[in-house]
Amino acid sequence: MARLPAHRIAGLYLAQRVRFGMKFGLETIRALLDEMGHPERAYVSLLIAGTNGKGSVAAYCDAVLRASGLRTGRYTSPHLVRVNERITVGGREITDRDFASAVGAVRDAARRLVRRGVLEAHPTFFEVMTAAALAHFRRRRVHVAVLEVGLGGRLDATNAVEPLASAVVSIDHDHEVYLGRTLRAIASEKAGVLRRGRPTVIGPMHRNARQAVVARARTLGARVIDAARGARFDAARVRAREGFPARVERLLLRTPAARYEGLRPLPGAHQRDNLLVAIRLLEEARREGLAVRLPAVPRAIARTRWPGRLEWVAGSPPLLLDGAHNPAGARALARALAGGPPYVLLFAAMSDKDVGGIARALFPPAAAIVLSRPRLSRAATPAELARRAGALAKGAFREPGVFRALALARRLARAHSPRTIVVVAGSLYLVGEVEAILERRRG
Repeated sequence: MARLPAHRIAGLYLAQRVRFGMKFGLETIRALLDEMGHPERAYVSLLIAGTNGKGSVAAYCDAVLRASGLRTGRYTSPHLVRVNERITVGGREITDRDFASAVGAVRDAARRLVRRGVLEAHPTFFEVMTAAALAHFRRRRVHVAVLEVGLGGRLDATNAVEPLASAVVSIDHDHEVYLGRTLRAIASEKAGVLRRGRPTVIGPMHRNARQAVVARARTLGARVIDAARGARFDAARVRAREGFPARVERLLLRTPAARYEGLRPLPGAHQRDNLLVAIRLLEEARREGLAVRLPAVPRAIARTRWPGRLEWVAGSPPLLLDGAHNPAGARALARALAGGPPYVLLFAAMSDKDVGGIARALFPPAAAIVLSRPRLSRAATPAELARRAGALAKGAFREPGVFRALALARRLARAHSPRTIVVVAGSLYLVGEVEAILERRRG
């Protein structure tokens, strides 16, 4: 029998780990890192938590640190098309060969730990991915790792590192089954990224959430920096050459540490807040000794890309791709769409999401709605989406297959008007399947 390629073996091991679902706690990841010789200690780390915006903040920070001449590792989740997207060094995705090597090292460590009785079972998918990323960063001799928290903070596998500085970008309702049903409870979980004597930058959030983070900081002896305090944006709008929104911003930002001219954030008004958190986090990291070149910020920000977040895809009709997987994200997308062209909504969501809250923001303005389902066991069916959205989903089309759903949404948009676009939203997994379809067509 022919031997499977190493990257296929790694993929099969990860697929087995997915079946065991999700678990919280740091015991397993700490045991793995100890067995692997603590790869996370070979470089400094920035740890980024939050309900929304943490991936964008990670992308901004990674871009600026690379522009500062530092070798960076970036670890984010979820991926859109390929699992390799989660792990980058110097802005480049991990290769299949390196991915197989990193996952293989974690698998071998886990086998030894299970054999010795240190672990009762192999780690979860996310624990394997986190350990693999940290090991790969050591192998590639990165100077700094930018780590996006997967879920929560306190018990997330990424929290096994000791960050130089951290951030809590935003607090809103999401993953309530795991994190709690109040903003205070959710904030307490995310505040697990704080460290004694280290800075944590926080973005705009409800006062109850802020109070929870500040209370945790006082208990720990951590420093909390309100990103907005002492900072001010001045905007000069210029018309973009193409895409949506039709206008992009060039911003002037003043912080207590510096003045930044010509900042061009990612699309969407909410990206101001994300950008501010990223810059203040970089300023704090610089204060802690990281060699961040602040003059490099404007050019690096202009070059930052973060697929699947207000991503414009030209065509007939054009597409706008955005995760918008919770009510706060849906409201941000709705604000971006306001005053723009009419749209047909291609929508899907996971079963544990607040479908009603997302629908209230996105369904009423839509010219038509197509309900679909990504190929994922925890994705809600179109029938379940319609039931949970109630009257808001009246007249919505149901097409479980994403390929056919996208084709239907495009036909509906073309029939509505020449200006009508297709908005793909509600789940990054849906966005990922659409990205894969588009990629196959380009290829």
